[in-house]
Amino acid sequence: MRTLSLLYLSRQDVERVALDLPTIIELLEKAFREKGEGRVELPPKPGIHTLPNAFIHAMPAYIPLLHAAGIKWVSGYPENPKRGLPYISGLIILNDEETGIPYAVMDCTWITAYRTGAASALSAKYLARPDSYTLGIIGCGVQGRTHTEAMTTLFPIQCVYAYDILLSAQEKFLAEMQRKFPSIKFKGAAGPKEVVTQSEIVITAGPILKNPNPTIEKDWLQPGAFASAVDFDSYWKGEALQQIDKLATDDLAQMEYYRTLGYFKETPWPYADLGEIVTGRKPGRQSPTERTMAMNLGLALDDMAVAPTIYQRAKEMGLGVLLEL
Repeated sequence: MRTLSLLYLSRQDVERVALDLPTIIELLEKAFREKGEGRVELPPKPGIHTLPNAFIHAMPAYIPLLHAAGIKWVSGYPENPKRGLPYISGLIILNDEETGIPYAVMDCTWITAYRTGAASALSAKYLARPDSYTLGIIGCGVQGRTHTEAMTTLFPIQCVYAYDILLSAQEKFLAEMQRKFPSIKFKGAAGPKEVVTQSEIVITAGPILKNPNPTIEKDWLQPGAFASAVDFDSYWKGEALQQIDKLATDDLAQMEYYRTLGYFKETPWPYADLGEIVTGRKPGRQSPTERTMAMNLGLALDDMAVAPTIYQRAKEMGLGVLLEL
């Protein structure tokens, strides 16, 4: 038996690769096209829950076209930031598709943050008006930042309205993003209503809650606007969701699984998943006045679309530590 080894990539290693968002969006579009064609293996993610509103999920997927097979073991603990710890943490394991032997283990934090923003941007590519120039961010954490970057990659964003329940987080976000995007005007909002009513693209990115106390009401989302509910329906009241003309998700089977766990009590059933939209099996936006929404759940497909490219570029850059199995 020959000696077997795998490459370990720390969070710092993954961040040093710094895969650009256009590439991430392109990889996700390939993956969702394969999903729409029925050429991926993607079981609904099982999980354990050690605390209310916290989760630890196992997320396997296989994308033959990208030679990507593996699993993400990821946790989300909303109280962690108060402890000085990240809300999301975990590992991705990549396996050789011919032998099943693991060849890489990497931190998932950066990948999770950016592939989530990229999935929303990909949804917006098909569901938002291409000339949308106002962006609204509710939740000024990691996802607020990556979604701002992702949306400015595909849309001519000129103004961003931002709100967070923590004023310090809102102010920090505004200062950081203004430095990063000096040509865009960033405005602090007094509350969620100002963000939603003023924006053509709306991102809600708070914690995911099984029993939320939503604040976004009917008629706030303007006709023709697109929303990405990164926090599921945590911010959206049932009557607001009923106004959505086209509600999409990234995986219908996974949404049905979440419903059995008690989520999405007032959320209408989606008309399509993202794979169906990318392949043209279901239409995207058909009218400039449609209200549209992506309520993506976060798929292992996203991670497996991105992780092999991270691995290849890390190898080229000489990053990581080789470990014997």
